[in-house]
Amino acid sequence: MKPALALRQVAEEEAARLPALLARAEHLAGTVLLGDHGRRRAGLGDDFWQYRPLQPGDARRSIDWRRSAKGDADFVREREWQIAQSVILWLDDAAAMRFRSEKNLPTKAERARILTLAASILLIRGGERVGLTGWGLPPRRGQEQILRLAEAFCTEAPEDYREPEARGMLPHSRAMFVSDFLGDVAPVEAALTKAADRGVRGVLLQVLDPSEEVFPFEGRTIFESVGKSVSHETLKAGDLRDRYLQRLAARKDRLTQLCRLTGWQYRCHHTNDSAQSALLWIYRAMDGGHG
Repeated sequence: MKPALALRQVAEEEAARLPALLARAEHLAGTVLLGDHGRRRAGLGDDFWQYRPLQPGDARRSIDWRRSAKGDADFVREREWQIAQSVILWLDDAAAMRFRSEKNLPTKAERARILTLAASILLIRGGERVGLTGWGLPPRRGQEQILRLAEAFCTEAPEDYREPEARGMLPHSRAMFVSDFLGDVAPVEAALTKAADRGVRGVLLQVLDPSEEVFPFEGRTIFESVGKSVSHETLKAGDLRDRYLQRLAARKDRLTQLCRLTGWQYRCHHTNDSAQSALLWIYRAMDGGHG
């Protein structure tokens, strides 16, 4: 297949997923009642916070022309309440997230997308500005931003594991990282440490398939990563269970401790559990986690 045709096919497949993702996220968000979440809080006002360089997605009307006239770059004038009401998201799009142990279960990626987009809908409708880590999609409000987020969440990476993107986190904003967190933990630690240094607080949601909790394998088994980068064959899979479960428990403990040290909140969610209960936890954690 020619590169242009292959690219078009991928684009069409991603576009086909978009309406279904939006509909399911809207439905899930509708199960959580909106209260005062995301509204201006005591002590926050319209005080000047900082100038920052113009980023992709910023409206030209937001440019401070007086400050920009002093140099060759365009700058945006940010106010305190805008920073306090910004939420930055990182959603793992790695191949490992596309795993599921049974056909009647969603993949980890499907559940992660639904929860992250539903949380975004609640936050935006509650008055928050929501965007992605990095510089590609700065925090904004409105239905158009929900559509941009949904489109971004439909992408898939070929790598088995991805590192959290820690750039673009506004000081004293909030954040949400969603992944299975089964790859190298060092980049996660670095991202949360950087966030804490900037006064960013948030939630770490680990999404796992139920089989990853119990390791139900016996006898001859071939383990192969979704991205095909790792393969291991064993004749006695059951002999690996205790070591695997110990390492998984150690990983969860490390994430829990990391969140405790940096002021974040941690939760492990399984794809066979209620998405509504997970969203409700996110909703409350993001509200209570405001620093």
